[in-house]
Amino acid sequence: MSVSQTSLSGRRRLTQAELDLMITAHERFLSGKPGGKRASLRFLDLSKLDLATRDLTDADLSASILDGARLIRTKLERANLFGCDLRKADLRQANLRRADLRGCCLRGANMSQADLTQADFREGQIAIPHPRKGLSVLQHEARSGDAEGANFSGATLDGSQFNGVSAFAADFTDCSLRGAKLTNCNMKDANLAGAVLEGAEIGGANFTGANLTGAILGSLDTAVAHMSGARLDGCLRAPTPVALARVASFVDMVQGNRAWCESGGVRGAPAKLDGEDLRPLGDVLKGGRLTAMSAKGACMVGLDMSGCQLQGANLEGADLRGASLVKADLRGARLAGANLTKADLRGAILGVLPIGPGRANPASLSSANMRYAWVQAADLTSAVLDNADLRGADLTGARMDKTSFRDAEISSTIGLEAA
Repeated sequence: MSVSQTSLSGRRRLTQAELDLMITAHERFLSGKPGGKRASLRFLDLSKLDLATRDLTDADLSASILDGARLIRTKLERANLFGCDLRKADLRQANLRRADLRGCCLRGANMSQADLTQADFREGQIAIPHPRKGLSVLQHEARSGDAEGANFSGATLDGSQFNGVSAFAADFTDCSLRGAKLTNCNMKDANLAGAVLEGAEIGGANFTGANLTGAILGSLDTAVAHMSGARLDGCLRAPTPVALARVASFVDMVQGNRAWCESGGVRGAPAKLDGEDLRPLGDVLKGGRLTAMSAKGACMVGLDMSGCQLQGANLEGADLRGASLVKADLRGARLAGANLTKADLRGAILGVLPIGPGRANPASLSSANMRYAWVQAADLTSAVLDNADLRGADLTGARMDKTSFRDAEISSTIGLEAA
């Protein structure tokens, strides 16, 4: 093992071997095994080292340098990263739930698909080593979070404290910022296309020149922020009074669909909800019997349809961003052209629906947008995903016998190795 040295930053430079030993001890600590010890990785130089897939839950890495470090899928839940230098670090799919990132430098970092739920990015008092005397003489200065040019595409920042952070020209495409505090943050020229901003606080934020095309705004009041030159075309606002007034009729149709299923077609009829804004239904559809329902082009953003029976349903062109279809039965369903960005399809059945002797319909997701969708352990037997956009989707453990991916966009798709 090579001897660790002091870097130009005044911090002790760890070797990869030393770091591996400390993380292994921390992982033993987390699992309650003998020889475990909580990792204290404060004021260290860990730049360009590999921490990928390791478990550093509750670890203390405050004021350390992780410039260019590899942290893909690293577990950093509740970790203390106060004042860290994470420039150009690779944090794709990392778990940073409730992590302390105050005063961090994330300039140019890749946090695509990372879970940053309730993470704290606010200003912090940073200890600066003396240029000659190093850590023996520290100066303190207030530093705002710096995420300029960072990549947050497909990430989850729900409920995060992003107040005052500078994220100039950062990439937030298809990112969820539901309920995030973005007051006085700098989002100038940032890309927030398709981002979810429902319930966010944006007072005093600078969105000058930002791209919010197709963003989900809900009842967000953009008048309290600086929006000069911002692109807002195609944004999804809160349901209209007309949609709210139709909730009772929607519920009647759903109940009629259930009666049709339970009576073998004697009573009721499949629901016809084409083009409707169904968001006011909330979780009314959860676990429902909706076989053969038609909701072509309907707005179903964020709906909870977990456990639904949707065999043969027509959902072509529907907006299902962020919807929950966990363990839903979608055999033979038509989802061509549907928007399933960040939809939860874990354990869903998207296989073949028998319709008669020697006849069966496969589920169709051709040309569907499935970016960053969760499809783990789903049954995709014989499903048609031709021309679908699967960038960033996670198909780990999915059954893909005879599944068609012809001309599909599969760059950065997870779990396709077994297909």
